[in-house]
This record gives sequence, structure tokens and C-alpha cells, in this order.
Amino acid sequence: METTTDLKDSRLADAWATLQNHAVEGNPLHADAYRLAFADPEFLLRRETRGIRFQLEMLKPDLGQTAQGIENTVVVYGSARFVAPDEAQVQLESAEASGDATRIARARLGVKNAVYYDLARQFTRIVAEHSQAQPPAERLYVCTGGGPGIMEAANRGAHEVGALNVGLNIALPHEQSGNRFISPSLSYKFHYFALRKMHFMMRAKALVAFPGGFGTLDELFEVLTLVQTGKAKPVPIVLFGTSFWKKVVSFEALVEQGTISEADLKLFHYTDDPQEAWSIIKAFYNL
Repeated sequence: METTTDLKDSRLADAWATLQNHAVEGNPLHADAYRLAFADPEFLLRRETRGIRFQLEMLKPDLGQTAQGIENTVVVYGSARFVAPDEAQVQLESAEASGDATRIARARLGVKNAVYYDLARQFTRIVAEHSQAQPPAERLYVCTGGGPGIMEAANRGAHEVGALNVGLNIALPHEQSGNRFISPSLSYKFHYFALRKMHFMMRAKALVAFPGGFGTLDELFEVLTLVQTGKAKPVPIVLFGTSFWKKVVSFEALVEQGTISEADLKLFHYTDDPQEAWSIIKAFYNL
């Protein structure tokens, strides 16, 4: 059967050549009624074509992961601000040399938080090592938001044992790109947070949330809500960093106030150990 995706086809090549010439020469693209619709950025970026863009952001990562056998993932959430221990130590030494008290305090906190970077890296290494020994259909692949910090650490752990791993990055006002440890063919960039979060859940067989800020809390509570309401199948949800999570979120207080039930506390587990986090997932699936 003749393929319909050959970019060497003259019909497609001509359309993309027009766009490339403008990009290379720095020329602005002006509205052109005669330009093919799929090769017309002005048309595709209109408010009225938002639904098409939704569909594209759904399809591209889905088809790409399916083609590479990525069907089951362990999703790792966490702060983009935590750096590796060696980098944190360099920052502390620089801060101490400056004599700036505020900078020193921030750097000391960075050293403390760098422990989580190392633990996330250890956890995903355990997951990847186990999965590498399994038949392809039974493998669990590490998936993150594709950014720095805990996300980088998680991709790094899988990368270090030669395992494919996924990064679902998001376009933000400040410059950001996928971290260097994501498998290049599985590094995706999103515009819409909603589509990105949907992709996190589509293949997730477990979710592990390390300490983080608004983004991590948003992602965690969406997962908890989906599972609580039956919109998503139950999966192991692990809160890594017991003292952090119990200080930041008082789930018991929600029970006391009657806004969640006692049974909802069983939707997640606390841990501070990479091996225990993996054991929780293994126990859930009888691995």
C-alpha cells in the first residue's frame, strides 16, 4: 500500500520548501489564501483552529510512543529547581566565597534538596534495571515532564542503564528545553498543559511525586482526583519525602473537615526510600 506520509512527495516538499525559505532568509510569512492549509502557520494558529492543535498534540506523542513500544510508564513528578549534589556543592562554595548571607542560605537549602535529586535518580535506575530484563510488552518506562531538577534526575537514572525514557516538556515564557537525558526520539514539547497531563495519565502504571511546587501539586492532585472519582483506574501513587508532604499537605485535616473520606487516605503511600517506592509498585502488580 502506498504510504501517505512520505515527506519527499512533491506535494508536501513544495509546501514545506516555502516555509523553510522564509525561515532561513528571515522573511515574514504573510497570509496567503493559496497556501496549503496544513502548511499555513497563520491559519493553524487561529483561535478557530485550536481544536486541530489539540488533536495534533494528542496524536504526535501517542503515535510516536506506540511506534517505539512505550505502553506502560512510571511517571515521576517533582521540582525543577533541585540540582545534582555536586552542582549544589559548587553553588554553596561560590555563595560562601561571596559572603552574601541570603545567597549562602539559599545555597545551603540547595544542598539539602539535592538529596532528592540523587534519590530520584536511584529510584528510576531500579525501575529501568528491572524492566530491561523483561519482555518488551511488560517493560515499565520512566516518564517525566522533561525539564531540569527532579525530572532530569529521573530521566538520568533510566538513561544510565541504557533504557528508553520519555520527556513531556512544556513551552513556557522563560526559555526551557528537554533535559539531556531524555531519549531523543521520545522528547516531546507541548503548548497545552491539559494535553500534556492527559499524556502523563494515558500510559501511567504508577506515579511517584517528589517534593515540588505549584506544578507538582497540580499534577499530583489531578491524579488523585481522577482516581478518587473513578475517571482513571487505580494505580500506585507514591509521595516521596514523607516530612515534606505531611508538612505541605494535611490530608488528615481534609478528613477531619469532611471534605474527603478516610478511605481516600489509602489512595497513596509515603516513602523516603527508592527501593521501598519500587516495592510498593511491585506489590500492587504482583511483579
